[in-house]
Amino acid sequence: MNQGVKSGKPSAAPSRNHQEAAGHGGGAPRSARRQWRAEYTQWFTTASRILLGAVLVWFGYHELTAPLAWTGYVPVIHSGSFVELLVLAHGWLLLLLGIAILFGISPRIASLIAAVLLLQIVVSLTATGGLSDLVLRDVGVLGLALAATGAEHKRLLLRQ
Repeated sequence: MNQGVKSGKPSAAPSRNHQEAAGHGGGAPRSARRQWRAEYTQWFTTASRILLGAVLVWFGYHELTAPLAWTGYVPVIHSGSFVELLVLAHGWLLLLLGIAILFGISPRIASLIAAVLLLQIVVSLTATGGLSDLVLRDVGVLGLALAATGAEHKRLLLRQ
């Protein structure tokens, strides 16, 4: 007799308990899949955060160690030491944001600031040189920063 009896008459459909016991329906296997999906989603979010931080640290480091190589990317202004100072300030900002994102120190705020900075870079590069592979690469990094801004970070954080 069916387990789904309520009024004394057997029901046509098997009960949820019967389905779960038979391995059908959404019992433990679906719950395990959801738990696994939630787990790997958290780690993918963490990986994207770490990769974004690594890119920002990389470019920040290079702007600090060789600022003259980057002065050509500063739009409009073409006077020596002031441009170099702007590149150094930009390098420090990239480096600090990258470190904050890497180590999980307010990653959403740091990612938002990085997204604004990357938007400025994309607009500036597009205005001065048009669309190029360089601009499209930075659009990709901008997308990563926007995704990290909206993501809920739960792994490898020093401070939420």
